[in-house]
Amino acid sequence: MAMLADAVVGALVGELLSAVLEMKDKAVNFRPTLERLEFTLKSLEPVINKIENLNRQLDRPKEETESLINQMKKGKELVLECSKVRWWKCCYMANYQDELQALDESILLFFQLDMQGHIRRDGAETLVEVKMIKTEIKKLNFGTRNDRMELKGLCSPPEPPEFIVGLDVPMRELKLRLLQDQVGVSVVNVTGSGGSGKTTLAKMICWDDQVRGIFNKNIFFITFAKTPKLNSIVQKLFQHTDYQVPELESDEDAVNQLENLLKQIGKSPILLVLDDVWPGSESLIDNFAFQITGYKILVTSRFTIGRFGPPYVLKPLGEEDAIKLFHHSASLTHISSDVPDDVVKEIVRGCSGSPLALRVSGRSLSHQNPVIWHNRARELSKGHSILDSSNDVLVSLQKNFDVLDPKVIECFRDLSLFPEDQRIPASALVDMWAELLGYDDESAMEKIYQLVNLNMADIVVTRKVASGTIDCNYHYVTQHDLLRDLAIRQTSQKPVALRDRVIIDSNDNSLPKWWTQENECTIKASILSISTDEKFTSNLQPTEVEVLVLNLRAKKFALPLFVKKMSKLNVLIITNYDFYHAELENFELLHYLSNLKRIRLEKVSIPFFSNTGSQLKNLQKLSLFMCNVNEAFKDSTVQVSDMLPNLVEMNFDYCNMVELPVGISNMVFLMKLSITNCHKLSTLPNGIGNLVNLESLWLSSCTSLEALPDSVAKLDSLKLLDISGCISLYALPEKMGELRNLEKLNVRGSKLSNLGPLIMDLEGLRHVVCDEETEELLEPFTNILSSLKLEVVQSDDNLNWLF
Repeated sequence: MAMLADAVVGALVGELLSAVLEMKDKAVNFRPTLERLEFTLKSLEPVINKIENLNRQLDRPKEETESLINQMKKGKELVLECSKVRWWKCCYMANYQDELQALDESILLFFQLDMQGHIRRDGAETLVEVKMIKTEIKKLNFGTRNDRMELKGLCSPPEPPEFIVGLDVPMRELKLRLLQDQVGVSVVNVTGSGGSGKTTLAKMICWDDQVRGIFNKNIFFITFAKTPKLNSIVQKLFQHTDYQVPELESDEDAVNQLENLLKQIGKSPILLVLDDVWPGSESLIDNFAFQITGYKILVTSRFTIGRFGPPYVLKPLGEEDAIKLFHHSASLTHISSDVPDDVVKEIVRGCSGSPLALRVSGRSLSHQNPVIWHNRARELSKGHSILDSSNDVLVSLQKNFDVLDPKVIECFRDLSLFPEDQRIPASALVDMWAELLGYDDESAMEKIYQLVNLNMADIVVTRKVASGTIDCNYHYVTQHDLLRDLAIRQTSQKPVALRDRVIIDSNDNSLPKWWTQENECTIKASILSISTDEKFTSNLQPTEVEVLVLNLRAKKFALPLFVKKMSKLNVLIITNYDFYHAELENFELLHYLSNLKRIRLEKVSIPFFSNTGSQLKNLQKLSLFMCNVNEAFKDSTVQVSDMLPNLVEMNFDYCNMVELPVGISNMVFLMKLSITNCHKLSTLPNGIGNLVNLESLWLSSCTSLEALPDSVAKLDSLKLLDISGCISLYALPEKMGELRNLEKLNVRGSKLSNLGPLIMDLEGLRHVVCDEETEELLEPFTNILSSLKLEVVQSDDNLNWLF
């Protein structure tokens, strides 16, 4: 009887589908609805065929499909009736449209509810039967080491999803790394942000034919999750392999028992996948690492586990793959042709290549009215986040923060102070964190790398520097758009009056909703970030702000008048992202900022030193990057040493400077002077020898610099001298041998003729960074100077990041 019922279901589905195909072109008024019904039936047809085969074997009663049979019969009659409705009988069309829609929904509902119930029941019955079989097997004592049964156990790898895009290349690269011959255990770490496809990639590896051919039955998949228990994992592995599960007295006992188990089954290679390892659990991985030939461990995590070597980092999907995944998730077929390609691309761009965001967003829009699609695209084009409509994405990404140090989270949130899709100078972050958190350069860079290891940011290094040298000027931080949205969301959860960071985007003088032009707007936050253009006006009262970040797109910009009220301001960071340099005005307002300690300016023209006599008594660090600085010090009646009496660090990078400012030789507190990539600078003032406290002098890539003044030999405190890339510099002053405290010298890419004899006099020199050619010249001297280390660093300067 059941076989007959199933045959009826299959036949009726075929008949209904044939009727729909025949009538959709005749019944023009109902074509969109009929096309949707066609898609439903075609999607379910293979499922129905499988159900028929299974029910024949299980002899299920016909009542389970009786309701579906009746729906199919009525559906065929309804479709035939629709073909008879003429266009002028518009009063009947709405009723038939509703009935066709109800038919489509009822068929889907049967498979979503009724059939799911049958499937769960069948699954439960199957588990009971399997358990009974295993019990009988154990009674027959087939659970010995030599007679393991072919039962799918607790640690079998899950199958990957049917539809996968963008992982072909990662699959090949990861498999190559995993399968390479190594002595002893090999651990490979796959890392990426939440929802990037790490687990899917691990499943693909486990089910790859080549991998299965090598490891055979010895492929084990363990999900670590947030709170893994070593004893439970070991017991699962014993149960999976059908060995007797031991009583474990301690973690040490568990490790010993696990080692014995793996050695017993290790006659063939072993692949162990430890999926979703959280911070704080990485030490447990060591308990699985045994010296067994052919033993491989694949670890997936949202952070980098550095001690196992370079991780395999899973990047966001490219546009083509992202569109494919979105199309699939949104069920985009010919029935969705009302959605234009540009709308689809706008939504896909908003997902930033995140597979999780693409899947969730696609499912939420599947079969929705085109108006909803257009509205979603319009919101994203205005800067709204996909997180606004995808709670699953938000929850998944926020899991990154559950076990993190609060200070690391604060550093993560600071990345949102800078514009989207722009590289963030590490030096700007260093300046902020030095004053807000008390970090030195090394500690600040450590926090940046912690974010990188947690896949909460990426880092770009534009130039290699010597080992043991911290130079944040060549480091830039980037961030996934979704993570930036998340950081802004976390920052903006509190009312404006209670926030510790306030972020304002006021291009074209558009202001956030909380800001009213009529009244003064008081900002109590310690950090204020403003992204704006030339039209910016303000009635802010940011009297508590300690760090001000100004992100400009302007040819001319005047500092807002509220700056003079920022009595607590410690750090000022101004970056111009426009093509041309921005002319800065109102810099005399800085005269009011008695607590200002750090200024960083990028791509601006600086007039203020020559126009004002303002003295910044507490300024300790001034950094100028890609700035027009010649006018700043030209014809000034006040020397820079008088304007900046307590400056400790001064940086010029990619500036159009022809000569150093007058008076810089009198800055007796200066400890670091960095003049790099300033290609017009040809000489240094002879008075530079007066900088008695100078410890670091960086002159890298000043290609027109022809000589160092003899007075350099007077820099008794100098520990580091970098003249790498100074291609016009052919000799060093003869008296430089008097620099008794010089410890590190970088001469990479230079053509110095007298370097060899000089280093014999540099008693404190321990480290010389050079190229291969210079290494050959210096090697004879290293035989005499046994404490001298030569480090060869290949040139890799790259200007692509400037564009």
